[in-house]
Amino acid sequence: MSLMNSPSVSVDSPTPAAWEELVTAALLGTDRRTPPGCAPGREAPAALLDTAAVETVRRRAGLQPARAARRPRPAPDDPRPALPPAAARRLAMLLADRPGGGGGRRGTAPDLMELLPQWLATVNDRGFAPPPETLPALLDAARGRTDLRPAALAFAGPRAVWLARLNPDWRFALRATPGGGAALPQLDDPAEVQQLWQEGLFAERVALLSAIRAREPAAARDLLATTWATERAEDRLMFLDSLRTGLGPPDEAFLEQALADRSRNVRATAAELLSALPGSALAARMAVRAGACVALDHTRDTPTIIVEAPHECDAGMERDGVVAKAPAGRGERSWWLGQLVEAAPLAAWPGRLGGRTPGEIVTLPVADDWQGELHAAWCRAAVRQRDGAWARALLGSPAAPEAGGPGAVSLAERAKLLGTLGPAERAEWVAGFIATHGLSEAFQLLGVCAVPWSGPLGRAVVDALNIARDAGSYPWSFSGVMGLAERCLDPAEASRLDGLLAVPDETEDASPGAGGYWAEAFQRLVTTLRLRAAMLDELKPPSPSGV
Repeated sequence: MSLMNSPSVSVDSPTPAAWEELVTAALLGTDRRTPPGCAPGREAPAALLDTAAVETVRRRAGLQPARAARRPRPAPDDPRPALPPAAARRLAMLLADRPGGGGGRRGTAPDLMELLPQWLATVNDRGFAPPPETLPALLDAARGRTDLRPAALAFAGPRAVWLARLNPDWRFALRATPGGGAALPQLDDPAEVQQLWQEGLFAERVALLSAIRAREPAAARDLLATTWATERAEDRLMFLDSLRTGLGPPDEAFLEQALADRSRNVRATAAELLSALPGSALAARMAVRAGACVALDHTRDTPTIIVEAPHECDAGMERDGVVAKAPAGRGERSWWLGQLVEAAPLAAWPGRLGGRTPGEIVTLPVADDWQGELHAAWCRAAVRQRDGAWARALLGSPAAPEAGGPGAVSLAERAKLLGTLGPAERAEWVAGFIATHGLSEAFQLLGVCAVPWSGPLGRAVVDALNIARDAGSYPWSFSGVMGLAERCLDPAEASRLDGLLAVPDETEDASPGAGGYWAEAFQRLVTTLRLRAAMLDELKPPSPSGV
């Protein structure tokens, strides 16, 4: 039956909000809301559909043609060399892979999405440009995984920003790209720099300040000082954070002024930056306060550190960044003590504690159960001041009992302390830790080691996995470490793992089927390592002709 001739449809008297009324009636149901132009009753649902069809035709027929939109500007050129064909095919495979859901056995196939970050890091290091047809998939991958965004956008280049302006789903690229993709002015042109600093969007100003800070720290600080008093508190905080790059003694005067800022967060950040300068006046003030709380008692049989935590948080302490209100469940005095010690220069403690070295200081007994609080504060100070000597002392020997040094109170603290050491020393310490304590606590420590793992570290991980397999347990307890090994082992180690691919004989006390699961896990590891080797080979620059 023709809709226009349907007796249940009124086409002569549409209401101004006819479509909205129809939608409301459809959502509520025709038994609760009579559709416009329809009679209530059993025929109301069919009448609703008829009316909706007529209204749809009317809305389309009444649509007036709009003025043609301006054509977008052509995409910018990408001057980088094109990706080699084999690597381009690999990229398409990596982007097409989607992580499976629901868990279960992974099988022996490599997890390609987990290899994408490493592939992106390598291709950015080699300086290739992506094939244009892969940009949409690359942006979609970066949209779904924030950890991919910096490397993915660096690889995608200027055309990613061009595409992001055309698709709202990719607007994150405009936010993540300094200045929304806008070109920074010539830093040698003071007029252009001043104009962008005074008139630019916040993202553009952050990008400008960061660029100048990386090139000429003093000029960036002076530029920030010109508008500091008129900036919003949240903007002052972000701008102040940029001073971490190239932080040095010349920044002290500006940071001292920021200690009087109206914003508590700005004051706290300024105090943190000043405490990272051991020669600053704030560090000296903190050294006096912390020194008044920690002393050496020579009257005992063994020299012992005694602690007298502050009894109040005065105005001077608060001005220097000490937060007065302790978190829930934390004692005020211990809270204040920790903040004083972590902000005091570590170089002051040997003179305060009998001329001892950091290694000797951390082995001293501490009275009245203050050792944990004191050593934890020293850990934070070593990380903040990037002091390798104190970090080594607090880490202790990797073979120490109870999986830690005398001052490393947690895995998180140990991981941060390791971050102050060089890559080779870091890997050596973690390898020793694994050789002594196995893999049960090693995951967080492995995460701070440089990739690919050094030979000794990689062998320590493989040996520990082999020991776990021989123990007869299931490999799932070590899935995190196994996943790291797939991404971080040197691909050259693949040949050493061939002996682990066979299913071992199961002992009486082994978990049923564990040997098969281990063989499967090692097969996936070997397959992934060989795939990584192929990926690296595909990204080698083409050889000069005739060579």
